[in-house]
Amino acid sequence: MEPEPKDLDWIQLREEMGKSQAETQSDKFARKFKENPFVPIGCLATVGALSYGLWCFRRGKSKMSQTMMRLRIVAQGFTVVALVSGVVITTGKNLNKNSSQ
Repeated sequence: MEPEPKDLDWIQLREEMGKSQAETQSDKFARKFKENPFVPIGCLATVGALSYGLWCFRRGKSKMSQTMMRLRIVAQGFTVVALVSGVVITTGKNLNKNSSQ
């Protein structure tokens, strides 16, 4: 008796989970960074703008602090757009891969 397609999905999922558990954190970060490098760059830009903006606020440089908070919003938007576009691209690749099989 052959397994149903639904059963094959579970088997494939278990195999993929087994592979991901053998992957170290640094390997996973490197793989994810190669897949979509704009997300970590956006996160770093957000943290940098926030940190510098808070430092300026503490020093009494309110104009620069406001500028950095606006830059932080732009960096956050960039990060969200990069994240969503990465998901869309990955989904498209997976759909093309599955349709060719």
